[in-house]
Amino acid sequence: MSKRAQQPIPPGTTDRRIAALLTLLAENATIVVSGARIAREIGVSRSTVWRWVTRLRELGVRVKGEQHTGYFLEKVPDILTPDMLRQRLKGSLFGKHIHHFFKVDSTNRVAMELGHAGEPEGTVVIAEEQTAGRGRAGHAWHSERATGIYATLLLRPHLAPVQAPLLTMMAGLSAHAAIEAQTGLKVDLKWPNDLLIRGKKVGGILTEMHAEPAQIRFVIVGIGLNVNQEKFPSELSAIATSLRVEAGKPQSRLELLVRLLREFENDYNRFLSEGAESVTKRFVAISSYAQGKRVRVSNGKESFAGVTDGLGPEGLLLVKREGGQIVTVIAGEVSEERRTDAKK
Repeated sequence: MSKRAQQPIPPGTTDRRIAALLTLLAENATIVVSGARIAREIGVSRSTVWRWVTRLRELGVRVKGEQHTGYFLEKVPDILTPDMLRQRLKGSLFGKHIHHFFKVDSTNRVAMELGHAGEPEGTVVIAEEQTAGRGRAGHAWHSERATGIYATLLLRPHLAPVQAPLLTMMAGLSAHAAIEAQTGLKVDLKWPNDLLIRGKKVGGILTEMHAEPAQIRFVIVGIGLNVNQEKFPSELSAIATSLRVEAGKPQSRLELLVRLLREFENDYNRFLSEGAESVTKRFVAISSYAQGKRVRVSNGKESFAGVTDGLGPEGLLLVKREGGQIVTVIAGEVSEERRTDAKK
């Protein structure tokens, strides 16, 4: 028996048979499928089918019908089940090991545990909803049910730890390309991990790693995208937006995630073969923040203003301070410095 087969399934993972039920209904949308057929195809009793249909309804899936007549979907749900993803990711690094949750505290937390357990590169953790989603610097990430993309990718690259920040920017480039291709919207990248539309945040990246001084053991890349949210909590409404709000119409989370994973795989292979410049040059070309932007940097110890001056070899931001000194920003909050701020 392989090592993979012996590894435990993360607690709370969506039962593969519930995912199979959802896939079967989706593939026969608007057609009544008998409970007997469903039970036979997914290998459970008809009473179990009824319980699971009830569970799907509780999760917001619009399943019509009754136990004795059969079931059908009033509307095909935009749920990111492993079966639907695998069908569209055949041959992809990210199409084999997919862990789906209807609700979880944090996909990064699960992926970190899977990394320590020996899960292979290309493992994907996806949630319909997070109860404790995390952003950079300990910030919370608002994760409304079934409206965004909350996914974490497990990688095992042969890289030095100092190169890990490049994976964050690379993920931003992949998401940038996927969003623009699907929606036509103009997306900006703010170093090191934010995706913006009209200055409002539409997505973010959180990269964490387990490493030794000279070698990364594994990296997890968490990606959060606001896709179909129509409104945000009051504390976020002025700074956050979604693809639905900006495009004026709903977007397919499934198709966007598939496109994102394909883009990420291409960018990842290019980075491993061509090196850091395959990321840094593209980032500088796309991001309005990388070169010539007046910014304020706050790193917990100090806060200073300056003008961005490109990226260093490992992807760290260079900022020219007022006196002409060029500072390498390793960590901290970078925000656009408005003219009114400059007069203070």
